[in-house]
Amino acid sequence: MKGEDDVNTAMKDEEADGSGEKLLGFNSTEEQASGPGGQDSMWRNERYESVPLDVKGIDEDNSKGTRDSLHPQTLRKTRQSEERPKDSNLWPYFQDGLRRIDYVLTYHVQKPHSARKQKSRSCCLSRGRNRTSSPARDDPELAAQEQRLDYHEDDMRLRRDEFEENLREMGLEIEKEEGTKIPGVGFVKIHAPWEVLCREAEFMKLKMPTIKKYEVSHGSGITEKVNMFMQKVTAPLQPKVVDSRTENEKHLSYAFSREKRHLFDLSDRNSFFNSKTRSSIVYEILKRTKCTRAKYVMGISSLLGSGVYTDAYPLHDGDIDGELAETNDRKILYEEWASYSIFYKYQPIGLIRKYFGEKVGLYFAWLGVYTQMLIPAAVVGVIVFLYGCATVDDNIPSNEICDERNNITMCPMCDRACSYWKLVTACGTARASHLFDNAATVFFAIFMALWATMFMEHWKRRQMRLNYVWDMTGFEDTESHPRAEYEFHVMKKSLKKEQSPKAGNVKLTCTDRMPAYMTIIVMMIFLIFVTLVIVFGVVLYRVSIMTALHMSSTPTFRTNIRATVKTTGAVINLIIIIIMDEVYGAIARWLTIMEVPKTDKSFEERLIFKTFILKFANAFTPIVYLAFFRGRLIGRPGKYIYVLGSYRMEECAHAGCLMELCIQLCITMLGKQLIQNNLFEIGVPKLKKLLRRRKIDKKHQEELNKTLHRHEKDHFLGPFVGLNPEYMEMIIQFGMVTLFVASFPLAPLFALLNNIIEIRLDAKKFVTELRRPIAVRAKDIGIWYTLLRGLSKVAVIVNAFVISFTSDFIPRLVYQYMYSPDGTLHGFVNHTLSYFNVSHFQPGTEPLQPLHLGYRVDVCRYKDYRDPPWSDTPYEFSREFWAILAARFAFVIVFQNVVMLMSDFVDWLIPDIPKDISVQIHKERNLIVELFMKEERGKKHRNTIGDPSPQPLRSRPSSQA
Repeated sequence: MKGEDDVNTAMKDEEADGSGEKLLGFNSTEEQASGPGGQDSMWRNERYESVPLDVKGIDEDNSKGTRDSLHPQTLRKTRQSEERPKDSNLWPYFQDGLRRIDYVLTYHVQKPHSARKQKSRSCCLSRGRNRTSSPARDDPELAAQEQRLDYHEDDMRLRRDEFEENLREMGLEIEKEEGTKIPGVGFVKIHAPWEVLCREAEFMKLKMPTIKKYEVSHGSGITEKVNMFMQKVTAPLQPKVVDSRTENEKHLSYAFSREKRHLFDLSDRNSFFNSKTRSSIVYEILKRTKCTRAKYVMGISSLLGSGVYTDAYPLHDGDIDGELAETNDRKILYEEWASYSIFYKYQPIGLIRKYFGEKVGLYFAWLGVYTQMLIPAAVVGVIVFLYGCATVDDNIPSNEICDERNNITMCPMCDRACSYWKLVTACGTARASHLFDNAATVFFAIFMALWATMFMEHWKRRQMRLNYVWDMTGFEDTESHPRAEYEFHVMKKSLKKEQSPKAGNVKLTCTDRMPAYMTIIVMMIFLIFVTLVIVFGVVLYRVSIMTALHMSSTPTFRTNIRATVKTTGAVINLIIIIIMDEVYGAIARWLTIMEVPKTDKSFEERLIFKTFILKFANAFTPIVYLAFFRGRLIGRPGKYIYVLGSYRMEECAHAGCLMELCIQLCITMLGKQLIQNNLFEIGVPKLKKLLRRRKIDKKHQEELNKTLHRHEKDHFLGPFVGLNPEYMEMIIQFGMVTLFVASFPLAPLFALLNNIIEIRLDAKKFVTELRRPIAVRAKDIGIWYTLLRGLSKVAVIVNAFVISFTSDFIPRLVYQYMYSPDGTLHGFVNHTLSYFNVSHFQPGTEPLQPLHLGYRVDVCRYKDYRDPPWSDTPYEFSREFWAILAARFAFVIVFQNVVMLMSDFVDWLIPDIPKDISVQIHKERNLIVELFMKEERGKKHRNTIGDPSPQPLRSRPSSQA
């Protein structure tokens, strides 16, 4: 704007006669000469004005009339009139109250000292530590150390100066503060003028709303009536936000262009580019701007990594509480989103996207769809569980186990210390197993497979609808900025080849990355092996603790041995999973850094893939062991399989391992959600915030809180580390819900309850505990969708094997239709038990107390399908075993193919793009063509009548809202 040129001229005139302090916003008493070079002391507020932009031929038509019309006197009056609504203590503005802070860089500031020798270099400012003791000055080691520190500080200062000068050359305006209220921290406040915003918006191809509006159609007559009915029904569940309801009119959006600015509504320039867009534009400039003072070119990432700058972040809009807090988007989000009292309401996804950007908006939209889809899954899971509770008294196998008249004597569960036991003692376990292992389990597994497909299809349609509403339908992520680490390695490679560092043909190849690839493969295999070793260690714990409890003379320890071993083993697994999750996350990041991906997107995808593999193996390896390996590699009485010499592999209870699998899933799922996800997400950010605030004197902390500016308040918030931890948490939960749902029908219910809290917890964290993230444009959730789709496919196979091999569904089915004399399950328990002659025990393995039951035992029973000792082939697998094994594999094949076919049919049946959205997208394209054709006709008409001045096109009154 042209008025700003006069402002700059007035500032220069006032600086020349020494009276510019008031306009610049700092006191003249704070300015001190620092030596012959006339350098200002770093302990003052500096404000740099923008360098005039070279925008010839671009903004000449619109820049006139604003810059020439504003004089310094008018500026002061304007400042005084607008100072109150734009107070820099409440709003993110420069000290003049006119220019918005779009981005902040922070850096470390050394404390000043009074007695220092002047440096011979005029470019260096005086800095260092306060030295009052003469021994410190006389010590040559301390002097050398101080000299090195001074050189390092001077070097970083010069890099900052060069980088900030380059930012000003890009058109940004800068205001600096050093050591004002937060000791040791300097702030670089960045503002993007209107011309810069327009230029970068055109470069970034940002879609902005035009003055043209059109009516949005919500489908056919029946569909529209259904939508209207649903809106009325769900009206109490909608947040009190303007963007929460469907609008009947929509602005036609088009990529911003300075040549076609008359197509856009520029009546209010302050709101045309919102704070999210402004910060993302400044961030793009920061990524392009380089510092060449070092041995290699440094961007903002390298400057942050090397400590030249300590932090870089955009600012929140304002406060969320307090008497002086005015209405802003952050406050609205805090009241209508980040509150546990409104857990039943929908999320204001439109406002979330407006404030945090599309990438964060898509995450919360996906989390909302996932939570919403968990409702029917939880209802069906509860019904299946209640069906098991209702039919437990009619279950014939569990009644036979609980019948004392059967008098079945079982073989010992361990060597020497364990004795014979009655099958009736497993009555409680058998009845509990029926709650999760019944006829409804198969139906629920099929339902959850189709549910996963429906969820994926529903999300695709929801994602497409959001893309249309957010004007992201034509967006293509063409990230081209290489990462700082990649540029550094390319620089080293070019120097080795004795080429120019600016040579564009040098890049990292697979040969350059081969050592990193080999290291990654070896490390990933090693870490998975470590996970297996940990699981094996927990198995040894269970075996040894069971033997120890059986040998104990205390009656309290000898009761409920199985429950004690199961629960403690599951808790130990949970603790190990939580610890190793953090370790694996750090290792995955280290391996990804070693790989040196070129772009941030490539880095993120590779990091996600490695982290997912390690954390997935860490969380599910104990569960896979319980589901498919425990009780199957034990041998038989008289010929058990031993590991590490004397440890006999553990076996399942008579009712199977499904109950133990259910306990492990329950404890792992609840523990991870309550401890790792929720408790850590609440406690860790608050602890970090408390530690950051402890650096300030407690006496002055309350006073500072009242006087701190927006950028200083945000400095105490936690840094935003990305959405990967949030997604990973939900992906692991999705695996818990789908992979082994046949053994734990209540998993969707627990996931639903957790996610209801998780949404509000994440909302509170984003709004109150974290700095504002950089707004990133995105049209989908990226690699996470691929992982979800892969898990949904694997879940079908896993559930088929759980039903077939872990539960007793197939053995019951085979017995009922092949071996039962009356077509029922009467006699099923006896059919599953084999005989063993106790005289065939290996020496040293027989029970120490063979008369523990009060009578002599000659033959004991064990669960397996083997021939009796009096047959021609004693203890060999019986014909029933092979028949049941064939039925198990046949069920896996049939179940997998049928469910996969049904899932693919549902996928084909539901279109990815809703019909009304497809119609609206086509309508938008036609309207854009119509708009430009009208513009061309207008140009021809103006040329015909000889009017060279273009007039902005007006849309028809009927299209104006």
